[in-house]
Amino acid sequence: MPDDTPIPAIHDLGGAARFHCTPVEHDEVPPDAFGKKVDALRQILAQKGLMTVDELRRGIESIPESEYFALGYYERWLRSVAALMVEKGVVEKDAVE
Repeated sequence: MPDDTPIPAIHDLGGAARFHCTPVEHDEVPPDAFGKKVDALRQILAQKGLMTVDELRRGIESIPESEYFALGYYERWLRSVAALMVEKGVVEKDAVE
């Protein structure tokens, strides 16, 4: 009988031994100019019905581990937004590479 245990994605950190007893990072610093621009882009695309927060999350969660930890918070958002816009045919892949 096959093992139906799901393989955890990189964002599924709960219970991972390397993260036990790691202090929670409190990000109380407001976003920098780059973060504000990425968030503004996300809001505009959502208002135009081009993406949802669930799609954004799906894109972030699909970033390979080797890239995920090398990217900053809003860099992950931007990577997800770009992939979604290519996926939906809003922009050409060449435009985001």
